[in-house]
Amino acid sequence: MTQHPYVGMWITADGHIRQELLANGRYDEARGARQSAYQGRYEVRGSHIDYWDDTGFTADGTFVNADELHHGGMIFYREKA
Repeated sequence: MTQHPYVGMWITADGHIRQELLANGRYDEARGARQSAYQGRYEVRGSHIDYWDDTGFTADGTFVNADELHHGGMIFYREKA
C-alpha cells in the first residue's frame, strides 16, 4: 500500500470511538471500553477511504481535511500527540 498522510489514530469528539489506521493497510477500531471491536483492511484513494471489516462488513468515508474524517455518519478527528 502506498503511504498516505492519514495513517494514525482518529477519534470522535467524545472519545468513545477510536480508529487507528495502520501503515500496513489495516485498521483497528475501539468502542468505549471494548478494544479491537472492529478490525479489517482499508484503502485510501485521494480523500476517500474504503473499509472491509474482517467479518465482511463494508463502509467508506471522506477526509474533509488533514484532521477531519467523516465516516458512518460520524466525525472523527486526528488525535494530536
